[in-house]
Amino acid sequence: MIFDTLFKDARAHLAKRKRYNQLVSEINSLSDRDLADMNGSRAEMLYNVRREIFG
Repeated sequence: MIFDTLFKDARAHLAKRKRYNQLVSEINSLSDRDLADMNGSRAEMLYNVRREIFG
């Protein structure tokens, strides 16, 4: 039972990490021009992604 919970938590963390890495990769692939067109800040986007996924 303890191991079930441990493995469940590990799988959930790995899924969150995978999604985080995907989003960071997408944000980092945006050019400065793309960010300017969206009136976006790379740092702010990365901060929001981390806060959204990991709390």
